[in-house]
Amino acid sequence: MTAFLQLAISLAVIITMSKVGGYLSYKIGQPAVLGELLVGLVLGPSVIDLLHVSYFTDQHLSEVIHELAEIGVLLLMFIAGLDLHLSDLVHSTKVATLAGTLGVVFPLVLGTLTGMFFVEDIQSAIYIGLILAATSVSISAQTLMELKVIRSRVGVSLLGAAVFDDILVILGMSVFIAMANPESGAGLGQIALIIVRMTLYLGISSAFGWWLLPRLTSRIQNQPVSQALIAFVFVMILLYSWFAEIAGHMSGITGAFLAGLWFSRTALKERIRSNISTIAYGIFVPIFFINIGLSANARILTLESSMLLAILAIVAIGGKILGAGWGAQLGGLTRHESLQLGVGMISRGEVGLIVATVGVTEGYIQPDIFSIILGIVILTTVATPIFLRKLFSSATQPQATG
Repeated sequence: MTAFLQLAISLAVIITMSKVGGYLSYKIGQPAVLGELLVGLVLGPSVIDLLHVSYFTDQHLSEVIHELAEIGVLLLMFIAGLDLHLSDLVHSTKVATLAGTLGVVFPLVLGTLTGMFFVEDIQSAIYIGLILAATSVSISAQTLMELKVIRSRVGVSLLGAAVFDDILVILGMSVFIAMANPESGAGLGQIALIIVRMTLYLGISSAFGWWLLPRLTSRIQNQPVSQALIAFVFVMILLYSWFAEIAGHMSGITGAFLAGLWFSRTALKERIRSNISTIAYGIFVPIFFINIGLSANARILTLESSMLLAILAIVAIGGKILGAGWGAQLGGLTRHESLQLGVGMISRGEVGLIVATVGVTEGYIQPDIFSIILGIVILTTVATPIFLRKLFSSATQPQATG
């Protein structure tokens, strides 16, 4: 059977099972994303190992599905940005800054201290803390959209805090590499260059989004080309994400989120959301959720690694809730709102995996630690929608204005 036919049937199974899992999760009162994540775990090597059954012989199948999943998370974060107003983020700057900063500091310190008990190398311990400091709010954003509270004070502050978290973790990783390898030539100058690149990216992308994007959107809308508007939006999502990583030294999901934020200012916002949501939730987002489980293999865990996984997971969750939650409370949110925001920050997702992958490649952490980090990513990702549903069901959240 050809590689394409194998891809076709695997995608048919993945998308169908994703929707089944989401429906069953909804029926028992949980966010649909939880069921999709659990189905991914069942289809993955922990149970069925779908992509490695004898029927599939294409060695590149899992890689192709992973790339499609990456498009899914970009579309998901674009929609999250599209659902906000720029004024929402401006009003939540104080909360986002404090929550994002303390949400990095607490897990970094606690993770480093915990790592020192299990690894002999202090550099490895610090890098473990750095991995735990990362946050990826794609799962939280999806859950908040399902609960219809994405524009609440907590939702807006959470997304803003995630941007600060992304910037600080990337800077922290750069500082670590500069200090760990002084002979590499990386130093204060390299760190300063990264800061300049981030600043330029945010400035250029914001200027483009403020001045040119609305004009281009209106002009392209009137062109006699089939679905020109949606094609333009999709291209902009990809370019903003690409530019974020290449020029800004930031994660692609941050670029996609910013693209959504700027498109939210256009008069065609609702049409854009309707069409992009169809593509995203019909095809790519289910692949993203399932792919998380396809990457996890619980069978390789030993008793020792399971204990380390449990301890680091507690540190990962507790560090984010304490750090980001305290920062949110200092910024003016209520205690319950601060708890909601802290819980929303616990998912590590693809950002944590990016930092961990660099660590393995550069030799700062061992492959067995990477497997444990992958387990933490899965646990925090699955726990996030459960905790958020519980916390938001016990309180009525005031909506932000803008």
